[in-house]
Amino acid sequence: MIEFRAVTKRFGDGTVAVDNFDLVIPSRKITVFVGSSGSGKTTLLRMINRMVDLSQGDIEIDGDSIMRKEPVALRRSIGYVMQNSGLLPHFKVIDNVTTVPMLNGVPKKLARAQALELLDTVGLSRTLADRYPSQLSGGQQQRVGVARGLAADPNILLMDEPFGAVDPIVRAELQQETIRLQHELDKTIVFVTHDIDEAFLLGDQVVILEKGARIAQVGSPNEIMANPASEFVANFIGTDRGKRALTLKKTAAGTILVDSEGRGAGVLVGGSGHE
Repeated sequence: MIEFRAVTKRFGDGTVAVDNFDLVIPSRKITVFVGSSGSGKTTLLRMINRMVDLSQGDIEIDGDSIMRKEPVALRRSIGYVMQNSGLLPHFKVIDNVTTVPMLNGVPKKLARAQALELLDTVGLSRTLADRYPSQLSGGQQQRVGVARGLAADPNILLMDEPFGAVDPIVRAELQQETIRLQHELDKTIVFVTHDIDEAFLLGDQVVILEKGARIAQVGSPNEIMANPASEFVANFIGTDRGKRALTLKKTAAGTILVDSEGRGAGVLVGGSGHE
């Protein structure tokens, strides 16, 4: 469990990015921070591994304050995946994945064997192990980035808009891979996005943020869609428009769900609980 306790972050120019923030992030679930630019979501994420230090308050991981941990050791114990993969361009795939384990003292032979297994886990062929990042597609680079984030077998994986730079088809594949990996590996994942659809797809817990990291609402996707806490939330998630404002429409072919502009959006499946 990760717990933010009255966390504040002031930058040198006086900007308050986060003000008196409290939140509990449950273990072995996906929690998504979602908000527009300036909502403090990336700052919150980076405070967990002390890439950004707190000005006030505390963050605890399983009851232990991160401020009592040496920053480099803390970062090596937490997986981190960023947009554009962040791979070292002069390192081969296998060497990118083994970087943190070897820094932690894992013998090279063992680290490489584990890295090859991780390539399997993230859906990459082992034949890519000796390629350089520039020889991979964007989707392949992001998968390597995920493998590197998992290489030290962390309990926590931080993901900072990791799929924002890939095309929609690859993005959809990577989103499904993230869900699969969380189910298989049982990690605590903290994910940052500006896309509410991505947040609702991935998140067990979704945290909608306003400017300055003020929590507009926190809950499961179903809870938030069913009961938006404010007009801001309703507007942000689009309950009053677009594909979330669905109604039943009878047609010659049968009854379908249509959006606010009358376009077909799906069918209502009775009895299964799924749409």
